[in-house]
Amino acid sequence: MLPIPAEELNGSGTLGPYWTFYRAVAAEQLNRWLPAEPSVVLDLSGGRGRSSGQAARAGHRVIEVLDFRRTISPAEAHSPLHDAGRVRHIRADDLAFLPDGCVDAVLAEERALSIELMAESAMNDVARVLRPGGRALVCVDSLVLGMAILAEQGQWQHLRQTGEVMLVPWPDGSITRCFSSTQLRELLVGAGLEVEWMRPRTVLSPSTVDHVLGSDARALSYLVRTELEAHPNDDDTVGIHLVASARKSG
Repeated sequence: MLPIPAEELNGSGTLGPYWTFYRAVAAEQLNRWLPAEPSVVLDLSGGRGRSSGQAARAGHRVIEVLDFRRTISPAEAHSPLHDAGRVRHIRADDLAFLPDGCVDAVLAEERALSIELMAESAMNDVARVLRPGGRALVCVDSLVLGMAILAEQGQWQHLRQTGEVMLVPWPDGSITRCFSSTQLRELLVGAGLEVEWMRPRTVLSPSTVDHVLGSDARALSYLVRTELEAHPNDDDTVGIHLVASARKSG
């Protein structure tokens, strides 16, 4: 995949068809990953995504941990899923409010572990609250993304892959932590989890997606199937984000 300009990474800019495709892929990945039986799902995505609502509509009870700096809108506070008790909002900056082994699944979408620079501590907490046999689905910024942002900033001296942690400043002053597949695997295994699979979220390029959807908007489902049937496991040379599923033993 070609690097995507930083101004496009939050879904703004000119890549509308690509982001439609990206979100459809993420939704189908989550659909296939969620537990088959009604479960307790902890969502660490900060309230920025759609994963909590999707999990609740699939029959799960969701604890959604909101970014403590983020204001809850009236629509979110009184959504049908929230009012029906399917989604519970908690404002916190750690998981100290949860006992050990209390949830069946953990979602960390919307770059939650890349925004959390002390990702090792966060993953240790995830492993603690997961029940034995529970699973975690995490999405992080990749080295491809980090190097694309550094290139746009003219930081050529940093454009080399090493085993060191890559912290990348964004134009808005925030910092993102970018991972290689090896580093993401080490993060999960270091917390005591077994990696089930790891892959780029998408490998199809924005230009390919734009061309196909421009020819036939009905081709979206075909593109999503094509993406999910590809198996570029552990390939961190493509894609702006890496996605991994891990299980707690026992």
